[in-house]
Parts: sequence; structure tokens; C-alpha cells
Amino acid sequence: MTNRSVPADIVLPHIVYEDVDLASRWLALHFGFVEHYRYGAPDNPSGAQMRFGHAVFMLRSTRAGCTTPALSGFYTQSLTVFVDDVDAHYARARKEGAKIVEELHETEYGERQYGVVDYDGHHWLFSRHARDVDPTEWGAIMA
Repeated sequence: MTNRSVPADIVLPHIVYEDVDLASRWLALHFGFVEHYRYGAPDNPSGAQMRFGHAVFMLRSTRAGCTTPALSGFYTQSLTVFVDDVDAHYARARKEGAKIVEELHETEYGERQYGVVDYDGHHWLFSRHARDVDPTEWGAIMA
């Protein structure tokens, strides 16, 4: 069965923002995400679905017991989004004034990536595979 309201992927993150409308516009401008739909009041939506290529995630507004990293003073997770041209994506985010917290580089585990924090304090990594690296080559212990 398919459901046009909820994608049939493995994980669908829900990310809390103080202002869903502002978050949708900010993420579109700085990262190139596209809003698929929103719900709640037109001038003050309580949620939205965002897309970037095959990646899909939900935005939802703050409420009792549910806050943003900027409001709480720390973040507890990071989201990685794979992009075809990470260099161009990095240039766009920088040009639009996003807060780069990890410069564009190649990791020891074979990813070309950069880290950025959005206006509401969420940490994002944008990445592309640069080379194939066996995890044991950089010190991982296989389960």
C-alpha cells in the first residue's frame, strides 16, 4: 500500500521549530529544501512536510515538553543529508549566511561533507561519498 501523505521510507524524522513557516522558508533558501505540504492555520502552520531529492522529513511546531535546540541551549541529534554536489551546496549555504560549524572537508571514513547549524539550532551534515573505505581502516570495531 502507498500513502501520498506519508512516504514509505525507513525513517521519517520530525524536527521541532518555533515557527514552522519561517523554518520552511529558511530551509528552502539556505539548503534548497522544498515544502511539499503544510497543515494547521495558513498564517501559522503547526507542521509541514519537506523534501530534498529522496529525503523527506517533517517540521512541527514547539509545544509543552517539545522545544528547539536554540531554546534549550543544546542539540541532541544531527541529520545527514546526501547531496550530489556538496561543494555547490556548501557555497549556497555560506552565501545565504548559514552558520557553518564544520568546514567542507573529506573525512577519514570517505565522505566529503560540511556541518551547519540552522537558525533554530539544529545541526545538519551535508555529504557525498568521496571514496570507499573499509570501517576497520579508520579504527571502527566491527560488530
